[in-house]
Amino acid sequence: MFLLHQLDHTVKKLKGQIANALTLLNLGLGAFAIMFILQNELRLGLLFITIAALTDRLDGAAARRFNSTSEFGKQLDSLSDIISFGVAPAFLLYQAILFSFGLPGMFVTIFFIACGAIRLARFNVMESTGYFVGLPITAAGCILTFQLLLVPYISAFYFMIITLVLAILMISSFTVRKM
Repeated sequence: MFLLHQLDHTVKKLKGQIANALTLLNLGLGAFAIMFILQNELRLGLLFITIAALTDRLDGAAARRFNSTSEFGKQLDSLSDIISFGVAPAFLLYQAILFSFGLPGMFVTIFFIACGAIRLARFNVMESTGYFVGLPITAAGCILTFQLLLVPYISAFYFMIITLVLAILMISSFTVRKM
């Protein structure tokens, strides 16, 4: 009886850590994306950010499925998201095109990351409702990431504008229904 109770307790603890493991996978994929971006392997960076987005979606689903949501998990998720959907997409677009603007390109890159951090910090201190306030960083990061595919076809100035618009949308006060 004691052994079965311990086994059941251990299984419950392991299930509770599945979401955190997926969150750490998200973080690792974002870090790999940054490393590939630094080596000018931009398409691989795009691929790793895309896979990170899938694991980000799965970690929330796992936390709800196994009833293992926690304040720790929420904080860990935000720290992972700033890497995978803030830093990695901003560096990707910087390396692809924004570098050509010099200091203004650097400013816009850092502004996107800073707005993402503000967005996540605000999310972490707000009471949970059925809505996100501002554009979620995952969405902004994925939109920015897929802009890489447009670099050969669109004026460089467009990328400065889209990066600024996405950054401002993350810190704006409009609401988006959670899915």
